[in-house]
Amino acid sequence: MPFPITSQVQTAQQTPKHYGITSPISLALPKEADLVLARKLTETLRPFAVFEEELELQRRILVLGKLNTLVKVWIREVSEVKNIPASVIDNVGGKIFTFGSYRLGVHTKGADIDALCVVPRHVERSDFFSSFYEKLKEQEEVKDLRAVEEAFVPVIKLSFDGIEIDILFARLALQTIPENLDLRDDGLLKNLDIRCIRSLNGCRVTDEILHLVPNIENFRLTLRAIKMWAKRHNIYSNILGFLGGVSWAMLVARTCQLYPNAVASTLVHKFFLVFSKWEWPNPVLLKQPEDCNLNLPVWDPRVTPSDRYHLMPIITPAYPQQNSTYNVSASTRAIMVEEFKRGLAITDEILQNKADWSKLFEAPNFFQKYKHYIVLLASAQAEKQHLEWVGLVESKIRILVGNLEKNEFITLAHVNPQSFPGPKEGTDKEEFSTMWVIGIVFKKMEGSENLNVDLTFDIQTFTDTVYRQAISSKMFEQDMKITAMHVKRKQLQQLLPKMAIQRSKRKLSSDGLRAMNDGSLDLSVDSDNSMSVPSPTGLSAAKVARASSPQGSTGTATNTSDLQGKTDTSRGSTLLADNVGTSSSNAPRKGAAPLKRSASPVQHDSEKKAKVDSVQQNPQPSPCLSAGPAGPASPLENEMSKKAKVEELSTPEAKCSGETDGRVAPSVEVVPTEGESKTETELTKTPNADLSDVPMLPANPIPVVKNSIKLRLSR
Repeated sequence: MPFPITSQVQTAQQTPKHYGITSPISLALPKEADLVLARKLTETLRPFAVFEEELELQRRILVLGKLNTLVKVWIREVSEVKNIPASVIDNVGGKIFTFGSYRLGVHTKGADIDALCVVPRHVERSDFFSSFYEKLKEQEEVKDLRAVEEAFVPVIKLSFDGIEIDILFARLALQTIPENLDLRDDGLLKNLDIRCIRSLNGCRVTDEILHLVPNIENFRLTLRAIKMWAKRHNIYSNILGFLGGVSWAMLVARTCQLYPNAVASTLVHKFFLVFSKWEWPNPVLLKQPEDCNLNLPVWDPRVTPSDRYHLMPIITPAYPQQNSTYNVSASTRAIMVEEFKRGLAITDEILQNKADWSKLFEAPNFFQKYKHYIVLLASAQAEKQHLEWVGLVESKIRILVGNLEKNEFITLAHVNPQSFPGPKEGTDKEEFSTMWVIGIVFKKMEGSENLNVDLTFDIQTFTDTVYRQAISSKMFEQDMKITAMHVKRKQLQQLLPKMAIQRSKRKLSSDGLRAMNDGSLDLSVDSDNSMSVPSPTGLSAAKVARASSPQGSTGTATNTSDLQGKTDTSRGSTLLADNVGTSSSNAPRKGAAPLKRSASPVQHDSEKKAKVDSVQQNPQPSPCLSAGPAGPASPLENEMSKKAKVEELSTPEAKCSGETDGRVAPSVEVVPTEGESKTETELTKTPNADLSDVPMLPANPIPVVKNSIKLRLSR
């Protein structure tokens, strides 16, 4: 360890220089009360399993030692195959480096290990993903082995003796790899492939952080506390637009630089003090950026226009300097700053002995915090496909959050970083699903009794992006689906796992939350609206599938609409509509939304008002979801086909019995519209699209369902 653990006075005397780009705010030494609070903080953190037992730590060291030996043996074998001179092979080296939370010394029980395999110049990346992969496969301790060669940072993932490890690859321009290699040396980056530079970045940043803090032990305890606090408050996730582990580490490191002699109890308080008052988007820097003249892109808003739009820049200390928080949006920054302020208020109380540390780690009830939520459900038939699909969908959720916060009627969109297993479908067909929940705050509008909010375009842009990425990366499968639905706070509990398990005890009626026959939730009980984006499939059997579907359009919360929608394929569209609703007088009304194919979300806005009126004027039982004939896919032909589609929907064959119980939720009224999605029942029963007879395909054929979520908000 670079900094020996001694008394606080000795530590202060060993600080001959200041750390960071400014002088410290305070050099005050800790008082006895501060040391007592630091010990209490440690004891408070223990039940959260943030400290690993010595036995488990030794097991990790043993596993890494085995992996390191394996790398050396593999490199020797590759060297022999490539006829490298024996004198070089004897000293060829190769080494496993660690980075991330394990290298920082703040990993928790059961956490994975981020590792980097560093090899000499004659070992290729292709060797890593072929011969080394095969060598790992031969090890009996290795389970769940998978390679992600095409990732932005290529990686091999595995479980070695029960410990999850991610291994990156870096090929240096060296003939041999010495044991005492210091990866912080900028000269190592010369003549390297960009993927190797990215792989090296994790180790280089972690090592720089450890060299830029005055006292590593104080830094570690503070970081453990802040990371636990962030996770408990649902703001720990780089991929979803919050901060990841390295970003939290840099914020804590900056706090340590500003208060170099403070112990963890003081540093936690100062952390909240500094960053609740930080004037974003001023960047957080641990050291002055250095230019190594390697012509690598670095974060510099003076040179790169896109860098000027970063909202919460936290700059990595190693060259090439990057902003680790480019995913942060206006909503996620606002949420984090608000949490910083709350943390400051709580730690003020703790330092005054008015509260215990446990109060800081109390988890707020995310599912009671907001009045409105959007639920995303990603599903696939096979477990392996589901894991890939969930990873892609999760990586794009921040796009949806960005779309929502740009909506003129939305103030804030807060996605919960914790995902949940999707509700069980209750069918014989096995399906794997994962669910995310996004809290929504709508703007308070003055001067209008009701407010129509259209989220169609926001949702559709997100789903289009996901499907396009899945298709372009050749990972897409026919049964991969995304479902999005709007629910209110009181309704959300029925979708959560615990409530789903207990629904039989709650004696939900058959009209309550129930599974659809084939791959979709029946949310008529409590979603104000729902939309489904099933996998792009052909719909030649959609009408038969829907006609055989036993679901009626019933529900216990009558301000909701059933799943509705339109599916665009490259051949045409199958249009479906199913409406459930009640008027404000609690009488059942007929959902008379015509069978339409709104290929363009823009069209929804112009027709929304008329649709509201039409729904309110029809106090009859709603028709069941019924398939209309497939029509041309061109949006220009929508208007020509509307009238015919309305007439077809009104035929006796298109109707089925259905009723509601007449209860109305006060704040949201669904406006059934065209373009709202249908259930996946039809889609899971349809064959693959046959495009052999298509005369002309669009430039980017992405046959996905166009969806609509439209709400009427009462003031």
